[in-house]
Amino acid sequence: MPRVSRNSPLVTMILRDDVQSDVLRKVKSGEVDFGVVISPFSSDDLLGEPVMTDSFCLVVRGDHPLAREKAVPWAALTGEPLVMLDYASGSRPIIDVVMQKHGIEANVVQERGHSATVFGLVEAGVGVSVLPWLALPLPANSSLVARPLEPRAERIVELVRRRDRSLSPAAESVWSLIGALPARAEDLG
Repeated sequence: MPRVSRNSPLVTMILRDDVQSDVLRKVKSGEVDFGVVISPFSSDDLLGEPVMTDSFCLVVRGDHPLAREKAVPWAALTGEPLVMLDYASGSRPIIDVVMQKHGIEANVVQERGHSATVFGLVEAGVGVSVLPWLALPLPANSSLVARPLEPRAERIVELVRRRDRSLSPAAESVWSLIGALPARAEDLG
């Protein structure tokens, strides 16, 4: 288990990589102290605090024609077979709204719960994908590339906890540590 910091040597943290619907369920039930989700989420019994913004990129094989572009317009997705995160992801509804706003008739050929599976399907030539930048890095030794989608569409990453329950001092320490991250995902690298 990773230690939170040298200043808190007795604090350990378990990091779970779950889809948004599972994170919200576990926070509501008290199974976990808090979670990291994508806004908006709908729950009167949870309290959210924005941490950072993130945007979306196109993930394609290096031999795909769109891989040659520095940035890709959303309209270029029209007609492309899409390998997408499923609706358990907090990003998918946002991506759908952006595509609809740009008049894109999505040709979704596969939906998966985790970006690692999406990467494998794109690498196999099943289609291209729209993912948040925070889903990267791309797998090592793959032929995949990521290109920004324009115009930039953002999502808000939030910490979420139960409204009626205070955090333990250890959980509060981790909450504060995460809350101190840069405001934009691009600033992490």
